[in-house]
Amino acid sequence: MKLLSFNGSGRRALASTTALVPVLLAASMLSGVSARTAVAQSATDLPSVTVDVEATDENNDSVQGSKTTLKEVDIAPKRLSTSDTAKLLKDVAGVSLYSAGGVSSLPVIRGLADDRIKTTIDGIPAASACPNHMNPTLSYADPNDVAKVEVFAGVTPVSAGGDSIAGSINVEKAKPIFAAMGEGLHTQGRLSTSYRSSSHSLSASGDVAVATENFSIGYNGSWTHAGDYHRGGTGEPVLTSEYMVKNHALTAAVEKNGHLLIVEGGRQSIPYEGFPNQRMDLTGNVSDFANGRYEGEFGWGTLKGRTYVRSTTHEMNFIDSLKGSGMPMNTESLEWGYSVNGEIPLSDRDTLRIGNEFNHFRLDDWWPSVGSGMMSPNDFWNIEDGQRDRLGTFAEWEAEWNPQLTTLVGVRNDMVWMNTGDVQGYNTGVTYATDVANFNALNRKKTDANFDWSALVRYEADTSSTYEAGVARKTRSPNLHERYTWSTGAMAMNMNNWFGDGNGYIGDINLKPEVAHTFSFSADWHDPARKAWAVKITPHFTLVKDYIDADRRTGQTATNTFIKLQLANHDARLYGLDVAGDMEAWDDSSYGRGVIKASVGFVEGVNTDTNADLYNIMPLHGRLALEHTLGGWSNAVEFEGVAAKTKVAYNRNEIETPAYGLMHIRTGYEWNNISLNAGVENVFDKLYHLPLGGADLADSGKNWGYNVFGEGRSYVIGASVKF
Repeated sequence: MKLLSFNGSGRRALASTTALVPVLLAASMLSGVSARTAVAQSATDLPSVTVDVEATDENNDSVQGSKTTLKEVDIAPKRLSTSDTAKLLKDVAGVSLYSAGGVSSLPVIRGLADDRIKTTIDGIPAASACPNHMNPTLSYADPNDVAKVEVFAGVTPVSAGGDSIAGSINVEKAKPIFAAMGEGLHTQGRLSTSYRSSSHSLSASGDVAVATENFSIGYNGSWTHAGDYHRGGTGEPVLTSEYMVKNHALTAAVEKNGHLLIVEGGRQSIPYEGFPNQRMDLTGNVSDFANGRYEGEFGWGTLKGRTYVRSTTHEMNFIDSLKGSGMPMNTESLEWGYSVNGEIPLSDRDTLRIGNEFNHFRLDDWWPSVGSGMMSPNDFWNIEDGQRDRLGTFAEWEAEWNPQLTTLVGVRNDMVWMNTGDVQGYNTGVTYATDVANFNALNRKKTDANFDWSALVRYEADTSSTYEAGVARKTRSPNLHERYTWSTGAMAMNMNNWFGDGNGYIGDINLKPEVAHTFSFSADWHDPARKAWAVKITPHFTLVKDYIDADRRTGQTATNTFIKLQLANHDARLYGLDVAGDMEAWDDSSYGRGVIKASVGFVEGVNTDTNADLYNIMPLHGRLALEHTLGGWSNAVEFEGVAAKTKVAYNRNEIETPAYGLMHIRTGYEWNNISLNAGVENVFDKLYHLPLGGADLADSGKNWGYNVFGEGRSYVIGASVKF
C-alpha cells in the first residue's frame, strides 16, 4: 500500500511546492508595498474600501460573450434545496448537469462536459483525482460559501481560461469583510441550517469574521449528512445515493489603499458518498488546500495574482454490499500553481489584458491487492507517478470604438507536458502480462503546443437592443486517465469510467488534443431600464476536430448489455439554441412585484466520422417560473419540462429516457437578521428518469437497461441568522 510516497521527481515536486508558496506570497506582499509607493506618487488617491471589497472587473459595457453572472439574489433561493454547488447553475441557459454523487454533479455547457469546461473556485483549479471523477472542482465548494458564479458558454475570451473547449465556470466565495472607517473592531457571523425530507438531509453551516479597517480574519465551515434519496411515485429509495461532507476554511486578509492580499487554508472531508451510476462508491476523500490571492491598483492599471496548492487522498470501495465487497481503489494527488494577469488601459478606447499561469498536477492511482485470488498478490497500478504540467500565456485587446461598438480580440498559447511511470497488474498472469509489457515499453512523454484565439463584437443599436457575435478556436489536451489507462482486462476497464454509463474504457497514449471552432450570436432585447422585460436568443455552432469519443473494441457487438470501449479521436459537430427571458407581471406597493421568467435550451451533437449521436446530450428542456416579492417576503412557483431523449449514443448502448414535467414551490421571509425558508420540490411526486443520470448500477444489480431515477417529492425547510 502506497500512501503519498514519492519517487525522486515526486519529492522534488513536493519540495518545489513547499518552497514556492511562501515565495509567491512574499512577492504578492512586496507588490502591495510597491503599489502603495506608486499610489503615494500618483496625483489622485485611490478610494479606500470600508466594509466590503467588491470585484472591480465588472463592466456592463465590455464585451462579455455568452456570459451569465449569478449573484446573491440568484443563488440564495437555490441553496435550500441542494448541497451540490453545481446545481446552483441549473437555471443558466445552456447549462445542464451529469448526475453523480450528492455533491459531485458535473456541469455540461451546450453538450460538452467535465474537463472540457474550465472550472475554478476563486480562479483556482482543482483537478479530479479519481478514475470515476468523483471529486470534481465544484465538489470542493459548499453552496453556502458561494457569493457569485460566472459562466462563459461557447465563445470564451482567452483571458477566461485555456485547456478547455466548452466554456468556463468560476465560483467566487465572499470577499473578506473590513471595518468601516472609524468603526473600530468589526465582528459579524452567520449560522444556517436546512432539512430536506426526501433524503432526510440535514445541513449546518456558519461563518464568523473579526476585522479592522485594514485586517480581517474569518472562519467558515459546513456539515451535511444525507441518506438515500427517494424516487417519485413508489417512494422507494435510490440506493447508494447517501453522503456526508465536511468543510473548514480559515481566511486572513490585508487591505490598504486599494490593494488586497488574501491567504486561505482549509480541509474538506467526505467520509462517504454513494454513486448510483458507478460500480464503486467514494469511501473517503480528504483534501487539504492553501492559496494566496492579490489584487491591486497601480498607476498603469490593475494586477491580480494567485498561488495555490492542494493535496488530496481519495478512496473508493463499496458502501453497500449490493454492489460487492472488498475492492479498495486509492488515489493521491498533488496540485500546485500560480496565475498572474494585468489589465492596462492604453487609451480611452483601448484596454490590454495579459496573463500567465502554470499548473502542475501529479497523480498516483493504485488498487491494493485483496486476498489470495485474482486480485493478488501485487497492487494494481492504474497510473503511477502521472504528471501533467501546463503553462499558459495570453494577450487580449478590447477596443471601444464608440458608445455603441466594442470589440475584443485575444490569442493564447498553452503548453502541456505529460508523463507517467511503469505500471503493473495484480499478478503476472495472462490477464495483465502482455498489456503491462506493451505499455511499459512505450515512450510515454507527451508534449502538446496548443494555440487558441477568440474574436467578439458587441453592438448596442439603441437603449432597447444589444447584439453580440463571436468566433473562437479553443483547445484541450487529454487528461491523465484518457491517455494512460492501459489494461484490457474487463474488471479494470469497468473501473475506469467517468461517464456513468456502466461500460468499460481504456485510454490511448496517442490521443490528440481536441480543437473546437465555435460561432455564436446573441440578440438581447429589453426595455430601456432593463426592468420591465427582456429576451435573449443565442444560436450556437461548434465543430470539434479530434473530439475524444469511444469506439467498440473488437467483438463488442451486443446492443443490450454493457460493453468495452477504446477512447479514440473523431470529429464532431454540435449546434443548438438558448433562449431566456423575463417579464414584469405587476409592480404594486400593496401586492409587491411579480416577475415571470422563462428559458428554453436545445442542443444536438453528432460524431461526423460515424454519424452517431454523441453521449449524454440533454434533450429539449425549459423552465417557467413566477417569482413574487413583497417587502421581506418572497415566493416562487416553478415548472420545468424535459422532452424525451431519443437521440442516444448507440456506440455506447446509451438508454433512452421518457419526457417529464415537474413543479416546485418555495416561500421565504426575512426579518432583520433572521430568514426562514420553506418549499416543496417535485410537488406532484412525479416518477421520472434523469436524462443525464446514466445507468443505474445499484437498484439494477448492475444489469443493463436501467436509468437512474430522479428525486421524488421533497419538503425543504431552512433558517439563517446573522449577527
